[in-house]
Amino acid sequence: MSVDAFRHSHVFDDGNPLAERNTRRALYLTLAMMTAEIAGGWLFNSMALLADGWHMSSHALALGLSVLAYAAARRYAHDPRFAFGTWKLEVLGGYTSAILLLGVAALMLFQSVERLFAPAPIRYDQAIALAALGLGVNLLCAWWLRDDHHPHHPHAHRRDHRDGHAHAGHGHHDLNLRSAYLHVLADAATSLLAILALLGGKLYGAAWLDPVMGIVGAALVSAWAVGLLRQSARVLLDAEMDAPVVEEVREAVRSGPVRAEIADLHVWRVGKGKYACILGLVSADPAATPQRLREQLRVHEELVHVTVEVNRPGT
Repeated sequence: MSVDAFRHSHVFDDGNPLAERNTRRALYLTLAMMTAEIAGGWLFNSMALLADGWHMSSHALALGLSVLAYAAARRYAHDPRFAFGTWKLEVLGGYTSAILLLGVAALMLFQSVERLFAPAPIRYDQAIALAALGLGVNLLCAWWLRDDHHPHHPHAHRRDHRDGHAHAGHGHHDLNLRSAYLHVLADAATSLLAILALLGGKLYGAAWLDPVMGIVGAALVSAWAVGLLRQSARVLLDAEMDAPVVEEVREAVRSGPVRAEIADLHVWRVGKGKYACILGLVSADPAATPQRLREQLRVHEELVHVTVEVNRPGT
């Protein structure tokens, strides 16, 4: 008997070519705007504008990492050294980007506090114009990098499985794309804060608003970075045994036609909204075979790699 019929591909994620292309476009545009903002910040003595420029420089690096992660995942997709494919390279890119975001927030905070105690004259008109241009660039990049998937809607399956299709909404988010999106969104937020601070300084003489807005921007960026770190770390550490699909596996065994008890269960993500599963069962029912139980789980389409072991009591 040939084993070919039982072999399958371990490429569990098809990649995201559109996201990769848009991330590359956003990188080029961000590099150009970064150079303009850093030069303008020094020239016009705007801490908010300078902070935004340095902030954008780290985002350019992060976007570069995202592009590299997409390219590496695509290049090594069929490399047999990767037991469950290369999708986690993209998640690793998102995790690294989140660490960079925290570094950016620390730099923004340091420079803003320094400028708060050592203010310098600001050329408001030029700085406002450049910050507005930066905001426009960031919004364009955010539009390119938006994700059409919405990962936070309830995860549900049809209880009537007659059509054999399951509806899984959990875990479909592209974390590498999300990291790039958060970077440009953070840039847009700091650009907006810079504009508000500069307007306040120009119209009301509140020059202190410039460094204060830098501090506010640092806090906002930190919050986004921590959220992305938690989300990507869960995937990298396989800490997803609280995912809805895990309970669905338990329910499939409990309500199935054969009597079996779960002795061991491992579920982890191997792609966007796709999971691998190792299931160890104990059953005295002769009908409880690995093939039969795999058939029970097949209705859950997010389970793309299932291994079932059935142990007999007393053996």
